[in-house]
Amino acid sequence: MTAEEIVLGGYDLFAKGDMDSLSKIYHPHCKIKVNGTHSLSGEYHGFASFASNFLAKLNTVWPGFSLEIEKVVSNKTDVCVFVKITADNLSTRSIHHFVVENGLEVEFNIYDDSQVMAASMQNI
Repeated sequence: MTAEEIVLGGYDLFAKGDMDSLSKIYHPHCKIKVNGTHSLSGEYHGFASFASNFLAKLNTVWPGFSLEIEKVVSNKTDVCVFVKITADNLSTRSIHHFVVENGLEVEFNIYDDSQVMAASMQNI
């Protein structure tokens, strides 16, 4: 599979809520960075940390959270996914940058408009 196919497969797994299968495309020592200074910003080490400290909170912090892929740009190892994010009181765009090595996601960087994301957070 290409890096792009691996990443887009991950979005399908996320949409289905299949976190177990999603975890298997991440390297055990992957680094996931969420830009900004809001309560979910920071660097997560390993998928389990990201899943429990970020993904599990999405629908609580942003009720109705949804993302739509608008465009994908990739090469052999890097995949940039341009997404539209919507939720209650939120409509914004973001870029997700993945680095894939040996069939696993080793790095995931989320470049959101962190001020918009922070302003729309609920139930913190």
